[in-house]
Amino acid sequence: MQPVAGGYLLGLGSNIEPEHNVLSMIQLLLKCFSSLHLSRVVHIPPVGMNSHRHFLNAVAFIETDMTRDELKRLCNQIEVTLGRDRCDPNSKHKDRPADLDILCHFGSRSDWQRSASSITDEYFLYPLMDELRAYLIADIAMPTLQQGTALTLNGLTFGETATTIHRD
Repeated sequence: MQPVAGGYLLGLGSNIEPEHNVLSMIQLLLKCFSSLHLSRVVHIPPVGMNSHRHFLNAVAFIETDMTRDELKRLCNQIEVTLGRDRCDPNSKHKDRPADLDILCHFGSRSDWQRSASSITDEYFLYPLMDELRAYLIADIAMPTLQQGTALTLNGLTFGETATTIHRD
């Protein structure tokens, strides 16, 4: 697969009913976009917060010509729809049903060469970002990652490796 340009790399996470909410985030994104490219979905312990609940995390790339502000509003609306209280000033440090973060915009082929550490300081996403990049540019040197978590949405199972999901 050739790398795509003109879109955004997103971080997805949930530690409240994570299987249900990650599926819901993907489903809601697919209502707005015809497809998304998704890394594997992995269990990650909470980072930067005091919680016993592990997260399910993934990285997605969405091709769009939306502005960053338009996409941010959409991501925030999805979080609120799934039950996140964005008005709470401490919401960043609390358990959450949905967390959708814009990691960066890719506007050209060269953007795909950026290192994960130059995009975010969320180090736990680095292997997922590297996997998705390798998948999108058909790099045979796929990084070795922890086992992915299989999720099923409308009869489609994904999450164990990087994939592209198209809206029905």
